[in-house]
Amino acid sequence: MYVLVMALNPTPFDSDAAEGTTHHIIRMKPDGSGKQEMVNAHWGTNPRFSDGIEYRFVQSEGKTFPTHRCLVPVSDFRMKVGSKNYCVTRDDGNHFYLAGVWAPPLAGWPLAFKVIIVAANPDVARYQDRHGAMIERRQAMDWLKGISPEDELLVTPPAHVFVVAEMNSRSGRSKPVQRQLGL
Repeated sequence: MYVLVMALNPTPFDSDAAEGTTHHIIRMKPDGSGKQEMVNAHWGTNPRFSDGIEYRFVQSEGKTFPTHRCLVPVSDFRMKVGSKNYCVTRDDGNHFYLAGVWAPPLAGWPLAFKVIIVAANPDVARYQDRHGAMIERRQAMDWLKGISPEDELLVTPPAHVFVVAEMNSRSGRSKPVQRQLGL
């Protein structure tokens, strides 16, 4: 059985966060010790090496990620659709991980990561086409150590895994969209 470094307080992941945003990631230590570590990393790649564009996401389809895998521990993810903000949580209230890949510091750019995205599940598809690939807690070491192939882990979750709630702009609290829409 593997022991995984756990975030004490998983935080929200905002897909519209400002440039320069950092987040905790969990990765295998690059020293080859076989141990994992939690570090703070910059979200997005170095624009100097990608025609001035900072890439924050990478699509899962047709790609393999043999090295530099990481997990982004989150309590929820946030998305903006038009002028409305939404909070997406697991239906069971547990935190979860987003699959990612990290890049070492390079030419003055800090340790960085990108989130791997999959087609949106039915709960989120009403609002956007894609979201971060969710890694279940029981799959965390399989992802980090490359034990399971990408096509087994980077999948669209079934319906009723997420609860989507509109964020109240004044209080910062969310209200379930199902109630708001009368569903």
